[in-house]
Amino acid sequence: MVLFIGAPEVMIVLLIVVMLFGADKIPEIARGLGKGMRQIKDATNDIKREINDSAEKHSVDLDITKDIQKEVDAVKEDLDEATGPIKRKF
Repeated sequence: MVLFIGAPEVMIVLLIVVMLFGADKIPEIARGLGKGMRQIKDATNDIKREINDSAEKHSVDLDITKDIQKEVDAVKEDLDEATGPIKRKF
């Protein structure tokens, strides 16, 4: 049972398709559907590849950002150590 359609419903749909298009057109229709599905799959893979490439490109930027953040944190700690005694006096 796929999408709440049982075997009898599928058989009725196939019978209608054969009656509308004829038995000789069904392979052409199936071939066209196959090509369309292949194009959709290729487009989906291209989009995934673009997203992954973009993510890899930006991961380098994230690594640089992490390094900068570590340096900023180190400077903050140094300032806290230097200003700690001054803050305690007040």
